[in-house]
Amino acid sequence: MVFQHPDRKVNLITGCYFIVAGVEIMAELFQYTPVIVIFKPLMPALLMVLYFVTSPVRNMLYFIAMSLSLLTNLLFIPASDQMLFYGIIAFMLHRIAAIALIVQLLKPKDYVPLAIGMIPFLLIFFYLLAITPDIPDNSFLLLIVQNILISVFGGIALANYMMHDNRGNSWLLICSLLFVALQFIVFLEKYYLNDLSPLIFRPIAMGLNAFAFYTFYEFVMAMERSNHNGAAV
Repeated sequence: MVFQHPDRKVNLITGCYFIVAGVEIMAELFQYTPVIVIFKPLMPALLMVLYFVTSPVRNMLYFIAMSLSLLTNLLFIPASDQMLFYGIIAFMLHRIAAIALIVQLLKPKDYVPLAIGMIPFLLIFFYLLAITPDIPDNSFLLLIVQNILISVFGGIALANYMMHDNRGNSWLLICSLLFVALQFIVFLEKYYLNDLSPLIFRPIAMGLNAFAFYTFYEFVMAMERSNHNGAAV
């Protein structure tokens, strides 16, 4: 279970993370910016502290990925097109770092199943992109890159879960499905349901984001422990 860990310090940090996530979801619901400014970047910061305390490896790629997530959260707060653009760039760099970490941990030997696993995600997101009207020219290329990255993420998770149903791959599959749902919600919010998004979609997106990043942490920890135990043997 999430909160049942022999180390009380780990339980405390984990509990703080979910409390902060709950407050941030409520702040998004009521659009209370002062709380958002503090609690939104605090979420990846707490996960980095949790990882530092619990990881036997302390992989620098995890810290890079979560630092980019923290930067993304900060850049997405201001209502500015320029900050939004920089935030999207930071988010794509975060996704690349996360995929690099996943590949490093899983050490895939055959990339054909990964390519096959990408196909459903590519079809879904590029179909949405094709039927979406009025996408600005400066956003079109960024959306293509984002669609490819989330498809790679989902494809790796799906292929590895189908081939090796273990604890780490189960966490990765849950994480990828949450991130896929998050990208779908953000896409709907931005291009289809602008009028409803501040009240309904942002809290949902933040909830998906909070659980997705926690499950990503659990995946990293499960794989590090598995690799560490295997190396010890």
